[in-house]
Amino acid sequence: MIGVSPGNVARTALIGWLFLAVPDAGAAGSPWTTLAAGLDLGRFPLGATFSPGAAVHVVRIDPRLWELTLHGLSRGQSVGHTAREWARLEGLVATVNAGMYQQDYRTHSGYLSVDGVVLSRGTNAYLSAAAFAPVRPGDPVFRIFDLDDDPLPSVLARYRSVVQNLRMVKRPGENRWEPQQRRWSEAALGEDREGRALFIFCGAPLPLDRLIDALLALPLGLVAAQHLEGGSQAQLFVAAGGKTLELVGDYEGAFPAHDTSRTARPIPNVIGVRARSSSSGR
Repeated sequence: MIGVSPGNVARTALIGWLFLAVPDAGAAGSPWTTLAAGLDLGRFPLGATFSPGAAVHVVRIDPRLWELTLHGLSRGQSVGHTAREWARLEGLVATVNAGMYQQDYRTHSGYLSVDGVVLSRGTNAYLSAAAFAPVRPGDPVFRIFDLDDDPLPSVLARYRSVVQNLRMVKRPGENRWEPQQRRWSEAALGEDREGRALFIFCGAPLPLDRLIDALLALPLGLVAAQHLEGGSQAQLFVAAGGKTLELVGDYEGAFPAHDTSRTARPIPNVIGVRARSSSSGR
């Protein structure tokens, strides 16, 4: 997705106009379904202020129990895979876009390194970097950094896998997106106050500043987040605990918010989740 622009000035999340519906009453009133230890799937319907059927889906991952991975096209590969296909090829239980990409349909828009291999050296003004695979045992196994507080070189010195993206939420929970009228479906990466990763997906096309307000109002404990992809390229896939969910986005007016028949497109890079071996946990 090309052409979105974040706000660079902090703004207070104005959530008084939002009405968030009571979460599904599946598991004793909890919006969360446990797929495995440290891996949960949540669905949060949005109220009448939003389009009918609008909901936010969240995969919540404890990075101490599950390994967060980055995957991109290697040399010689010219065509990407859907989120579902990436999961099958790499042995992942969940996948989401790793970020926007350039017109060649393979190069990430910003810096991207995967397990020490640099796939995109280009840096830009994006102020969020998600980091995985720390070099030192004392660092968190997953962290979203604000690059105006922690410059990118300092993050690269500490982590082997880093992806730079547009910032949505600045730590410790500030909406950093300017009000806008344009609407799209959204795939995002978040971090909660316990250091867990959140794969966030909203299929209903919404102005991103309003969606961020809604996310901050939900019981997610969201402290930081970055935009991964919007529109028809936005995808989320999870297959664990006997449940399979594949979500694909679009733009305003193309599909109803509750429509599940959208066709997934190949994407060149994803963030994935797989079981962490006992020897690799920190």
